[in-house]
Amino acid sequence: MTANLAFTPDVERLTQPIWEKVKGHVTPMEWRTQAPLIAEINRLKRERNAVILAHNYMTPDIFHGVGDFVGDSLALAREAAQSSAAVIVQAGVHFMAETSKILSPDKTVLIPDLKAGCSLAASITGADVRLIKQRFPGIPVVTYVNTTADVKAETDICCTSANAVQVVESVAKAWGTDRVILIPDEFLARNVACQTKVGIIAWKGRCEVHERFNAQDISDMRLAYPGAEILAHPECPVEVLEACDFAGSTAAMNDYVLSRKPRQVVLITECSMAGNVAADVVGTEFIGPCNLCPHMKRITLENIHDALVYNRHEVTVAPDLAERARLAVQRMIDLPPPAIPARYDLVKARHHVAVELI
Repeated sequence: MTANLAFTPDVERLTQPIWEKVKGHVTPMEWRTQAPLIAEINRLKRERNAVILAHNYMTPDIFHGVGDFVGDSLALAREAAQSSAAVIVQAGVHFMAETSKILSPDKTVLIPDLKAGCSLAASITGADVRLIKQRFPGIPVVTYVNTTADVKAETDICCTSANAVQVVESVAKAWGTDRVILIPDEFLARNVACQTKVGIIAWKGRCEVHERFNAQDISDMRLAYPGAEILAHPECPVEVLEACDFAGSTAAMNDYVLSRKPRQVVLITECSMAGNVAADVVGTEFIGPCNLCPHMKRITLENIHDALVYNRHEVTVAPDLAERARLAVQRMIDLPPPAIPARYDLVKARHHVAVELI
């Protein structure tokens, strides 16, 4: 489908600024294949009045090459709501595309691969949430944005890893309650519980990327690279965060590196995050470990191109479901953006608090 695309002098000229950003992470041989696709995708976007929302876990060729809006799930949700484009291509996973459709019902939303799923989104259903609400009547439900539309539809408000503490505390205050249901990520819920006095009721869902990290991984990195600063995502187990130097969302980790410019840094999250941040910072050495998300990696330049050419694959959400889910997502978006720390002290578990695990 893309065999006729060639690495011509015009393509080389058009993509030169992108090459300068990604050449530390893409070989010249790979670039001769990627550059024609990048140039053609960017042409197709103009032709179709389309934008590409690229999550932080996309590979550098997608993130820096064709992404119009890049960032974590909260940033992408905000952009989906504000975009004037006719077509949104979600370079991420299916629940993100559903969220874009919920917020932009009149736009065409495409996901390049229908199998780009999420272990968290698969861990809970709308029926599960209805049963939880029956068991805990009157307690507000905060749902991580990494969920399907039918789960969001049963939710009072959504959150992301960037604003989970903020959302939990705001909804507890608004409802006049000392307990909140926070689903479905067990580790995010446990980490939030360590930073608030609000009681947390949690679900045993986990991210298959972040749950694989453990405290021994951090100890091993300390021994091998004693000067490295170690940053972890709050979907990791609590003991991982406690062993690290900083814990925060992908947006917060990105800001940490760009503002502090450490000599060596380890990002305890999905692999592509390091490459994307490294393209924007000079003088910092990025060290493993990392784990690949098999779902995020289903998105490629090739299937982004085909999505734009063949309108593949359109994401729809039933209007009644979308209307109910939109309220929970919009409540999250209407909150002030989470504050970026003025100083990057240790932002991690402050104290141990038990959560009630459903």
